[in-house]
Amino acid sequence: MPAVPDVEAASRKRAEVSFSPPPSPASGGEHPGERLWPFVTGWIETEAGPVPRVATLLEKSDIFGRWQMRWGLGRTRYRIAPGLYAVGRPDGDAPVLVTANYKLTFDTLRRELQGQNLWILVLETYGINVWCAAGKGTFGTEEVVRRVRAAKLEQVVRHRTLILPQLGAPGVAAHVVQRESGFRVLYGPVRASDLKAFFAADRVATAQMRRVTFSTLERLVLTPVELTGMLKTALWVSAILLILGGIGPGVFNLTGVFTRGVAAVLAAFAALLTGAVLTPAALPWIPGRAFALKGGIAGAVVASVALLALPGEIALLEGGALLLGLSAAASYCAMNFTGSSTFTSPSGVEKEMRRAIPLQGMALLLAAIFWIAAAF
Repeated sequence: MPAVPDVEAASRKRAEVSFSPPPSPASGGEHPGERLWPFVTGWIETEAGPVPRVATLLEKSDIFGRWQMRWGLGRTRYRIAPGLYAVGRPDGDAPVLVTANYKLTFDTLRRELQGQNLWILVLETYGINVWCAAGKGTFGTEEVVRRVRAAKLEQVVRHRTLILPQLGAPGVAAHVVQRESGFRVLYGPVRASDLKAFFAADRVATAQMRRVTFSTLERLVLTPVELTGMLKTALWVSAILLILGGIGPGVFNLTGVFTRGVAAVLAAFAALLTGAVLTPAALPWIPGRAFALKGGIAGAVVASVALLALPGEIALLEGGALLLGLSAAASYCAMNFTGSSTFTSPSGVEKEMRRAIPLQGMALLLAAIFWIAAAF
């Protein structure tokens, strides 16, 4: 595929334009629902109408948005308008890539397309990434066909091939897409970073391009959103533990709040970090298959290290409460990571939850009994 000089930097400085062509003076300004984005740098005229041309270099706002998404801040609202976009100066023979309208996904894709000339057909996945949207059905057969027709793609390109991300395959019936739209489906590599090599190899994906990885770094990248999702619950639990820490022989005293209560809060956050960060990081090396079991093992190890590090300073009942409580809470937090993993299936997750949650509840109840009894 021919490359072109990157003239986007100069174009970006001229103006920010909306997803759709600039409205006529009689329209009264921007159309309802449109939003201005700096990544749209101009327009390419086609027989189907103007198509917005997008930058491949990310702005500071894009990088900040990526950071926000890693922490789960406003994820459901971080999306772009579905439709057809252009990269570089594509013509009727340029490839057509299909992706989701989750902006983090869109940014990851366009960042890897510097110097390329092609079209990007964005599906309406309601701000969900390709893999999850394929599982939910929004990155699916009907939506592919709908967007091909809405974009009048047959008037834009002379060929009849759509390149879909491999992770979108569970939601798309390729033969139905071809029958209903006239475009055949070709699956590209798992990672956008392999697209240039994929095109250079005449659109043939190697075994490595097809392989889904889940390295330590890839797992750790997902942990901030896990922490953010459980933070509100953790704060409520902390408030309850502080109050319960004041219960003692004198019914209630502030000394217990600032000693036993604070110690319990520290244990709760240790459980959160163990289940949401330590367990995902050490996932392949912790025994067992179930995430709940792995989290429970990691929690028991952390609690045991704390007990060994403080010999004689933690009473027997408090030690039992720490061991049971930290293990159960870490087990629950680790179980939440199943939704971010490549190791699980929906049915497997449901089965694991049915087995683990009652055990986690009993362990937490025993831990609470031991801890309160230790105050008397």
